[in-house]
Amino acid sequence: MIKNVLLADSGIGNSREIFQSMQDLPAMQGVNVTILHVVPPQVSTEAMESKLAAGDEILETATKTLNLDPHQVTTLKRQGEPKDTVCKVADEIDADLIIMGSRGLKRLESILENSVSQYVFQLANRPMLLVRDDIYVRKIKRIMVALDKSEKSQASLDFALFLANGAPGVELVVARVNPDLDPNFAPTTKADIESNTVIAQALPKLKRMGVKYRCIVEGGKPGAQLCKLVDDQSIDLLILGSPDRRPSVARALPDLDRLLGTSLSDYVRVNANCPVLLVRQPEE
Repeated sequence: MIKNVLLADSGIGNSREIFQSMQDLPAMQGVNVTILHVVPPQVSTEAMESKLAAGDEILETATKTLNLDPHQVTTLKRQGEPKDTVCKVADEIDADLIIMGSRGLKRLESILENSVSQYVFQLANRPMLLVRDDIYVRKIKRIMVALDKSEKSQASLDFALFLANGAPGVELVVARVNPDLDPNFAPTTKADIESNTVIAQALPKLKRMGVKYRCIVEGGKPGAQLCKLVDDQSIDLLILGSPDRRPSVARALPDLDRLLGTSLSDYVRVNANCPVLLVRQPEE
């Protein structure tokens, strides 16, 4: 499921840290990693030369820090707009996963401040792992996957099972937050939890894969409740399905409503206190 990883490294943030935290997972063994550093346009030749030299140092440090097999890592230094370049390189290498840092800007801020991660999140049709600059990245021991009745939810479950499969000491927390139920609703018995329609649909996969898991069912607003569960359950990685942001025919057009952060995935990527992996299924 993951053969090619694009790690966008700006020299700051936690993109290296989250990749390191995933390196112990069997699913991440043997992947090909492209470490990308993008140098944006500069006002002078001298400034560009300085930035290019700094880019070489960033890539060299990243390679040493990650301690990867030289045959499985490629470093790329590109000039251009970072947001466009990340999308372009992801297509070039056919990335199965994009890893990026994020400042966690909210809604209109991300547009006004020209957020690279928000732009890539808006346009990429590949799974993205976003990690905010202001959180502490821990070794992955608890992975939470958010489920609902959608098809993209099943894709996120498959991705979570792929990561957890064969990983010693890793627990998969399967969470269903039903917006139609009262926020105080939270069944506690195993039978009541597993009788939930969404959980019941996931159980055969969970049992077949043999991963360590537990299930949670709650009511309330999914975004807020999922972020609360991340804190309450000490979650190290949150996975949820995120639809392709726009049909391909409209990719060149602005989509203000989505950019303003009205979706569940927008809310969670900004507010969850852990790295967030958004599983994509492009719209037709």
